[in-house]
Amino acid sequence: MPMNITPLAIPDVLLLQPRVFGDARGFFFESYNHRAFSDAAGIETAFVQDNHSRSMKGVLRGLHYQIQHAQGKLVRVVVGEVFDVAVDLRKGSPTFGQWVADVLSAENKNQLWIPAGFAHGFVVLSDVAEVLYKTSDYWSPQHERCIRWDDPTLNIAWPFDGEPTLSDKDRQGVAFADAEVFS
Repeated sequence: MPMNITPLAIPDVLLLQPRVFGDARGFFFESYNHRAFSDAAGIETAFVQDNHSRSMKGVLRGLHYQIQHAQGKLVRVVVGEVFDVAVDLRKGSPTFGQWVADVLSAENKNQLWIPAGFAHGFVVLSDVAEVLYKTSDYWSPQHERCIRWDDPTLNIAWPFDGEPTLSDKDRQGVAFADAEVFS
């Protein structure tokens, strides 16, 4: 199998660790293989969009989600390192309102599968980071929502001191208690 798949504390969020082949020339690995993903993870999804972001150290993006046209995301880092977070917004879930996170980096080549029904965000730990992610539905700006990164109810243990660099949209994120969630 080309990857190890490990459920995190919220079992629907999966850590994917690819099998990397390396030598003095460099390395090779399959970053995505539909059959392996489907067989190993038991997830049938069609990815319709790839996104690529570049951010500087201390930039925090999130916590983003779409209330309609919810997106599953397969996230990886190709330059640098980020602390990547998923928050369960599925009201009927036993893990509703809980979060999980992992460090994704160009060095470890790990990926996170974040299913639809979760908010997603990350903070850049390295000088610069480039994040690539596949989505299971298209961007729908009218349905996009944002929860505050520092919401006290969620109490996410972001690994930095001080204030992150935020976009205007992220500065206007709502409290978790006021957020639209999934039924």
